[in-house]
Amino acid sequence: MDRINIKKLAEALNLSKSTVSRAFRDHSDIKPHTKERILAKARELNYQPNHYASNLREQKSRTIAIIVPELANNYFSQAIHGIERIARKHDYHILIYVTDDDYQKEVDFIRHLHNGRADGIIMSASGEANDHAYLNNLGPKRLPLVFFDRIYEDIEVPRVITNDYDSSFKATEHLIQQGCKRIGYLVVNKNLSIGKTRMSGYQDALGKYNIPFNEKLVVDCSNSYEENALIIKTALQELKPDGIFAAVERLAFATYYTCFDLQIRIPEDLKVIGFSSLEIAPLLNPSLTTMTQPATEIGAQAAQLLFNILEGEEAVETIQEVVLKSKLYSRKSTAK
Repeated sequence: MDRINIKKLAEALNLSKSTVSRAFRDHSDIKPHTKERILAKARELNYQPNHYASNLREQKSRTIAIIVPELANNYFSQAIHGIERIARKHDYHILIYVTDDDYQKEVDFIRHLHNGRADGIIMSASGEANDHAYLNNLGPKRLPLVFFDRIYEDIEVPRVITNDYDSSFKATEHLIQQGCKRIGYLVVNKNLSIGKTRMSGYQDALGKYNIPFNEKLVVDCSNSYEENALIIKTALQELKPDGIFAAVERLAFATYYTCFDLQIRIPEDLKVIGFSSLEIAPLLNPSLTTMTQPATEIGAQAAQLLFNILEGEEAVETIQEVVLKSKLYSRKSTAK
């Protein structure tokens, strides 16, 4: 009789290899009767798991890496939570790397991870204006990679994104319907894929209501809270918008601080809406109208795409794009 391995054992049970593996690792998500069935079949077929030898032979670390631009944004914290939840189900650990939107850090992290530290990578990109050839230059040695949120269009890997154009259009339209005619668009980097897509939604919504696009109302901000305070203060004083659409969570909060300093009333003098997954948005004064992305689900979906590759259910070169919908929550910051 051929020597039994975990694949043959799983086939005999009509279960997945990951389910069988988790049963031997006494994972909490395996039901007791399923575990007992697996162990009974293993005894019947004389199968003995050797986790150390298996991991050594397959050169698996049972760790996945998450690379994000920042952690201060609640969106990324929630996405990481979704990734970790799926990783735990697969009996994997996570490593978190923060690029601070520094492209060279991203390159260094990716190269470092190819020393066996991780089995796969889930990443929100940092350097769209740069050459991404370093990823393709890794060739067949490149670890399985999944993008979420910010992506590189020229790198063909699975990705999970949101309907940014529609969301931006609806956010701008909401301000217009609330009476705004001079809407400032705050963005950190309009050259990012997200920045471009959201800008298109903003422009098209203005066009629908015959409001001329004014490039001066597109305000380039930064990753620095101190710099943003000055940029937004100058914009509010010189451009005098009656509505603000913040493409990044922290820019909506920076607008609140600046309005307080300048004694600009929200929503009477200025209406504010922003992309945000922050759970305390309803508790702000006034409560913040948000376009909320399903951050936890985005992370979970990205992790599942990666594990489909790691467990052989999808080919490494399979390109799959998952698009999830954001939701508009209207609150007092845009009230008439």
